[in-house]
Amino acid sequence: MGKNQFSGQKVLILGLGREGKALARFLSKKGAMITISDLKSKEELTPEIQELNGTQVDYALGGHPENLLDGKDTVFVSPGVSRDIPILKEAQRRGTPLASETRLFFSLCRAPIIGITGSSGKTTTTALVGEMLKASGKEVYIGGNIGTPLLEKVEGIPSRGWVVLELSSFQLENLDTSPEIAAVLNITPNHLDRHHTMEAYIAAKLNILRYQNTIDTAVLGWDNPTVRGLREDCRGRVLFFGLKKMPNGGSFVRDGNIILRLDGQEEETSPLSAVQLRGVHNLQNILAATAIARAAGAEVQAIAQTIRTFTGLEHRLELVREIGGVAYYNDSIATTPERSIAALNSFSEPILLLAGGREKHLPLQHWASLTTEKVRILFLFGEAAPLIGQAVEEAKTNNRVSQPEIRYVTGLESAVEEVHRLSRPGEIVLLSPACASFDMYRDFEERGRHFKSMVWGLDD
Repeated sequence: MGKNQFSGQKVLILGLGREGKALARFLSKKGAMITISDLKSKEELTPEIQELNGTQVDYALGGHPENLLDGKDTVFVSPGVSRDIPILKEAQRRGTPLASETRLFFSLCRAPIIGITGSSGKTTTTALVGEMLKASGKEVYIGGNIGTPLLEKVEGIPSRGWVVLELSSFQLENLDTSPEIAAVLNITPNHLDRHHTMEAYIAAKLNILRYQNTIDTAVLGWDNPTVRGLREDCRGRVLFFGLKKMPNGGSFVRDGNIILRLDGQEEETSPLSAVQLRGVHNLQNILAATAIARAAGAEVQAIAQTIRTFTGLEHRLELVREIGGVAYYNDSIATTPERSIAALNSFSEPILLLAGGREKHLPLQHWASLTTEKVRILFLFGEAAPLIGQAVEEAKTNNRVSQPEIRYVTGLESAVEEVHRLSRPGEIVLLSPACASFDMYRDFEERGRHFKSMVWGLDD
């Protein structure tokens, strides 16, 4: 792209989230004339507007009227904005180009990009890959769906560096370029409230592979049949990761060790006993990161060092504290049943589970059945509580069991108070909601921090 491509251009940005703000700052410096539209009101967006003080922006808040398209050269769509809304259909009818922060970043970035997607495990795997590359002495920039958008730094990222991006289906659905190393960890039902069908969801994910060439690398999760089948869509080298020996190279487990096989050569990277993260799903994240980082040139010693020292991220099976022999875990990232299933399967101890929020039109049967095996008391809150309770009652009937006891609470405050009173030494208190947070919180992070603050307020 030319240096002054946006000078004098009239740009509409839909959505005043992280990426919308980054776009506004970047494009303003390039001389673009910017209008930002968001469904929320000016009062609701006061903090975001204050962050853009000093940036030349016009606001059209409280809706997306179609006349905003008049005279616009490009419409930038934030990840949280559905492609089905009328203004975007009208933009397509008019032939107004649609773009995104992620797409613009790809076009400007000189460094090779590692892209990581999946229904779960993206953030942990992205962080692991970044640490493995840093431990190998490489210059690394981590972004995408994690941390701060990298667009404002893109011109300072050298060609010798590595960019590691966590990419959601929302970020991928408008992408017309694929990263040099593309990883698909797993695909399970998610975001069907937005994508409507699994076929549309998978199609969005496939953009991470769609535009690769023969010298690029794809890293795929062998244990997920849907992802394993994507090898037919890959043009370059394919590596797998999984819990069993891989047929075509990648990372796997054998005799209590994590093994890497590349170009016919095998290397032991780490014993399983060195792994700090809890749960089979986190072992799969480590295997994925091992294959990805090695494909990018990370040293085996650096990979092993990271596996030994990486203890996890906030809101992802995060141990908050222990009180009277009861361990409290924050897994607020579990916004789907699949994520919550992974958390439940990480423990052999009896569990008191806190769940609920805004459901995402995802199947609950497997999750509900697992609660009858793992959970002694289930505390339900939020919009989806009645629906979840019904699913668990049906699972109890089908499995002919009496647990879990179900308690409906008004929110996390009452749940934490009750769980503190009812828990027993040796048990696990787990916030793993299986639902989105938007009925009560801005995001899963706010929900997790609220939970942690209440746990730290409990008496020993």
